[in-house]
Amino acid sequence: MRKIILASTSPRRKELLAKTGLVFEAVPSNYEEDMTLPMPPDELVKFLSKGKAESVAQDYEDAIIIGGDTFIAFNGLILGKPHTRERAKEMLRILSNNEHSVLTGYTIIDTKSKKIVSEVVEAKITFKDLTEEEIDEYVETGEPLTRAGAYAIQTIKETFVVNMSGDYDGIIGLPMTDLMKSLELFDLD
Repeated sequence: MRKIILASTSPRRKELLAKTGLVFEAVPSNYEEDMTLPMPPDELVKFLSKGKAESVAQDYEDAIIIGGDTFIAFNGLILGKPHTRERAKEMLRILSNNEHSVLTGYTIIDTKSKKIVSEVVEAKITFKDLTEEEIDEYVETGEPLTRAGAYAIQTIKETFVVNMSGDYDGIIGLPMTDLMKSLELFDLD
């Protein structure tokens, strides 16, 4: 059986991949993301997912490596993890009463054959008009600080979202339907 490595320690990505029944190991990627690279958002998210996968792939001679990256794109802005409360509030104000894209890129690398597949999946989400109180209360939970666009869809879906289309798993962190189709292109025994 081929070794499968998820190039991520994201609990959400691990949970999504575990639901497939695949046996895998989660290994942190030491890839330094640069969200300011001058490329279109859909290309950037694939580039970052590939960088994460490649940084882990160099340690394996015969494995299937899966890397992923997710961020929010809105009006030319790319919103990653805010890390601070002020930045989280700023991001949520930007997304309030607007539709935005959730872009998730994934890359699969076969370290033996050197085969690489990189794809991007887009979902659309529209937030209601958020009040300052709603934004403050959510940011105070601390959850938005480590989430792309300053939110976790699982938590705010019922309270902030008025419309959503696209792959829900992709919004969480790995578009499983597309990923599983791509994995069929690899020799997994």
